[in-house]
Amino acid sequence: MPLGITTPVLTMLPAAHASWETAGTIDDVVAIAEAADRLGYHHLTCSEHVVVPVDVATVRGSRYWDPLATFGYLAARTSHIRLATNVLVLGYHHPLAIAKRYGTLDQVSGGRVILGLGVGSLKEEFELLDAPFDDRGPRADDAIAALRASLSNRLPEYDGPYYRFSGVVLDPTALQPSVPLWIGGRTARSLRRAVALGDGWVPFGIRSVDLGAMIAAARATSAWAAREHPLEVVLQNGRPANPLGDPAAARRMIDRLMAAGATALQLRFVHHSLSHYLEQLEAMAALVGVAEIPG
Repeated sequence: MPLGITTPVLTMLPAAHASWETAGTIDDVVAIAEAADRLGYHHLTCSEHVVVPVDVATVRGSRYWDPLATFGYLAARTSHIRLATNVLVLGYHHPLAIAKRYGTLDQVSGGRVILGLGVGSLKEEFELLDAPFDDRGPRADDAIAALRASLSNRLPEYDGPYYRFSGVVLDPTALQPSVPLWIGGRTARSLRRAVALGDGWVPFGIRSVDLGAMIAAARATSAWAAREHPLEVVLQNGRPANPLGDPAAARRMIDRLMAAGATALQLRFVHHSLSHYLEQLEAMAALVGVAEIPG
């Protein structure tokens, strides 16, 4: 099963980060990325918020490294691991801007981009960016379809309810013929969106027992049956894993998420320093049998 990581330092949620991350640097992030790359991890993540109101930062955190700048650097320091936004807020960007920026990143990285996409819910941020909020759901659906039409297409054309373009050249485009689009969210609606429009679903803030029921219900729908390709279900562990200190519990966590319907995992770890985090990466790779990629 593919294992990804929620990258430390880049995002710091209150009560969900280690103290050492506060002073973390790009050198620390590179050490993590290079280790995960060498060990065969599938992807690493970077989230997006442009600004966070002060009163909201106590809940959502205030640190969000920019995904494009961060991944551009990490692409040059790694060879295999995929670079997954988790997530870009669709309402903050025109689809062609995403296609140009992340299509270029896909070229720079040798075809390793995964676009995690979300509708967004922070009204204050939408307002600060002059982005429409009330119809953000249907706008997001249209943006996803527009991205499908443009990411790997030098002469993109699209005619939707919110986005329309033709007679334009997009160069460079993504290297991949089809950049994976993973839909993030914490509701059944996000799962329906993923089934209808995406390549994967990356939920957060949902109990594993509820995830299992939601996925089972989705699998019984005609929309699921109509899919041309299986949906990647990328589940995250609520409680940080500690494969060094309690490998049996880490193994049970993986089994529980697989039973809920996971086809890939995105992991957080217990850690109190950079070196401890790197040891946890090694321990988890050994626990699940991830083979090292030859240098």
